[in-house]
Amino acid sequence: MNKTEILEWLKTDDTDKLQELWQQANEARRTSVGEEVHLRGLIEVSNICARDCGYCGIRVGNRDVCRYRMSADEIMESVQLAVGFGYGTVVLQAGEDYGISREWLCDIIARIKRDTPLAITLSLGEREDEELVAWHQAGADRYLLRFETSNRELYDRIHPPLPGRDSDRFLILRRLRQIGYEVGSGIMVGIPGQSFDDLANDILLFREYDIDMVGIGPYIPHPGTPLGMSQADLQCPPGEQVPGTELMTCKVVALTRILCPLINIPSTTALATINRTEGREHGLSRGANIVMPNLTPKKYRELYEIYPAKASCDENADESNARIKKQICIMGRVIGTGRGDSPNRKNKAA
Repeated sequence: MNKTEILEWLKTDDTDKLQELWQQANEARRTSVGEEVHLRGLIEVSNICARDCGYCGIRVGNRDVCRYRMSADEIMESVQLAVGFGYGTVVLQAGEDYGISREWLCDIIARIKRDTPLAITLSLGEREDEELVAWHQAGADRYLLRFETSNRELYDRIHPPLPGRDSDRFLILRRLRQIGYEVGSGIMVGIPGQSFDDLANDILLFREYDIDMVGIGPYIPHPGTPLGMSQADLQCPPGEQVPGTELMTCKVVALTRILCPLINIPSTTALATINRTEGREHGLSRGANIVMPNLTPKKYRELYEIYPAKASCDENADESNARIKKQICIMGRVIGTGRGDSPNRKNKAA
């Protein structure tokens, strides 16, 4: 599929044509990664962040956020929930929190590897090379760093770098591969200022950079952010602005599956947030094969507010686990066992 064809799919509203797209994506998913839906236990370790990204509710400039950082023992309690629920992976996610030191996290990674069979995914933003190397050597298996948009001008406007530092996520993604991580990335769909041409380029970059896992979620405005308060200076020309809808997000999921059949694709929490009744199921039926149930202690969940009204904030871990597993079984899909490593990564190693 070339860029012209991708743009045609992104711009069509023809229901019959879209049914063809959903069927192609679902068949590509079935034949390439199977019927299993692998569950990754998400632990939102800290909402402290040094960055001031224009769309994110936990940005350093948001003074209304009550900040937290989980203790090592709290993290391990959540990790044990993942083991008890039969998950194959835990995802340690945080803002760009430099209070999470290299040594502190190495100790936690080593504890997880010593006490559990779990794979470990890190999602901690742009970190120094020596930290990334040390964490991989300690046992971290995967690293998730979303590039959000391939439009460099738009990226720079909504992701101001730290003083004295450049922000080049594509360079970091290449370095993560060299270090030995299974590499994850992803984008937001519908960022103010994001054109259909930009979005088509994003999808093609997933293939070019040989990403192993791609997260795709809709842009959801947060009222405590510059972008949530004013979008006027980022508008595309008429007819070119990508809408941040469930339909558009599912198109990108489906097209990504068709172009990159062997990768892992989650049906994201953001998708479940904008359609609480069917959003997650729509993602799974249109190419996705991963779900990330939230294992963060309930007292912290509502504080990790990257966007408002996030799905699962009103549940505890047991409730989220039971509801998600029930949804998967009702769909006729199989709950995955084991680590659920990316078939794309396995294919390269073969």
